[in-house]
Amino acid sequence: MALRACARVIRGSSAGRPRIVLARTETTSRLLQPGNAVCSPGRIDGYLLPPARFISSDALWSRLMKGRFAESESGSARLPASVPPDSAQQISLLMRHPDQPGNAKVLKVAIIGAPNAGKSTLSNQLLGRKLFAVSKKVHTTRTRAVGVVTEDETQIILLDTPGLTTPSKVKRHQLEKSLLIDPWNTIKEADLVVVLVDVSDRWMCGRLDFEVLKCLALHPNTPAILVLNKVDLIKTKDRLLDITTELTCGIVNGRKIRVRPVIRPPWAEKRPETTRHFPPNEDNSEDPAASDHDKSALSKEQLRALSSQRGWPHFKDVFMLSSLDAEDVDTLKGYFLMNAKPGEWQYHSEVLTDQSPEQICSNIIREKLLEYLPQEVPYSLTQRVELWHEGENGELDISVRLYAKKETHVSMVIGTAGQMVARMAREVSEDLSRIFLTEVRVKLSVKLKK
Repeated sequence: MALRACARVIRGSSAGRPRIVLARTETTSRLLQPGNAVCSPGRIDGYLLPPARFISSDALWSRLMKGRFAESESGSARLPASVPPDSAQQISLLMRHPDQPGNAKVLKVAIIGAPNAGKSTLSNQLLGRKLFAVSKKVHTTRTRAVGVVTEDETQIILLDTPGLTTPSKVKRHQLEKSLLIDPWNTIKEADLVVVLVDVSDRWMCGRLDFEVLKCLALHPNTPAILVLNKVDLIKTKDRLLDITTELTCGIVNGRKIRVRPVIRPPWAEKRPETTRHFPPNEDNSEDPAASDHDKSALSKEQLRALSSQRGWPHFKDVFMLSSLDAEDVDTLKGYFLMNAKPGEWQYHSEVLTDQSPEQICSNIIREKLLEYLPQEVPYSLTQRVELWHEGENGELDISVRLYAKKETHVSMVIGTAGQMVARMAREVSEDLSRIFLTEVRVKLSVKLKK
């Protein structure tokens, strides 16, 4: 069984720019000449991989590629449905009996990782529509949410989770306890765990987050894959192989990775060594729920061993991608479809998410607050829906009141001449219009919380 890694390094901007393709197998390490499109054996001429994959089996890789070409030729991909703008309609849709075929398959995928790794962005891309809030600040996602991808006879249930954090950080930033509980509970029901790592973060890509390692150690029998995200931001692509070796302990699917380093010029970037230390049980005594997760299955010796461990040696496969690249995401989706098992669907094929329209609206508003307001301000604001009215022609009018703890925060939300609050309301309206597929008009107001 061959273990392969393919990568491309692009230099220049002309149409004939060179590309370097790396290939790795269990027994050999070889550098393919520029111009080759894919790894051999079983190569498909003329097909350029974006930008790297580790696939544990040639048979699986062949099936994955055949599936992608068949999809492109048939053009029969299902267009995503809309989310009903009315809560009663959404509940009714969620309660509808799944319209599954006789050969139905299903796969529950839990996407976990450190805060701001890009989990919600990846979920949105897999769904083909923005349903989950996304921002550059941490803890945008506060509770677990479900996204549903249904294609032909297969249903993929995406379990989007908050970034894994510690009780001390939840207490310090006055965050919801769901950030501590939801990710751990989600993995219990998953058929496949996706560990997402932001490789553009030089301080985080050198080792897996300690909370992620604890999750994986608690569920060693649940298959897990490593997904390196934001690879488009890495200038030296061969560095991805070094990161992969670190985060997998040099082992993928039980096979040792043999990597032959690419010759670099003296001025090439070198990855700095990190000396961060992860204590074996950071402040877990502050929260009984978090403490139960650790102490119920992991001993002090296991936690101490994990604290000195940089990666996880039991990943089934590794993907390197940019969650903003549709081709990359389609390949990952194809992998999910290939790994789905026969089973009953959980949702009707028209369901996109289990979130209510009000929850979606609240999350999108939080996204804008995080994007435009500084420091701790967006984390201290609360919301209340005051109006949710659907007109005769299907248009939706929404009024939301924001409550701030300080007068200075009120001024920040309003902005100069009301420009800030107006801008956020306009962008929320645009996002919700694309989600509900109808005209949406959002009004935001802010008041001092007494």
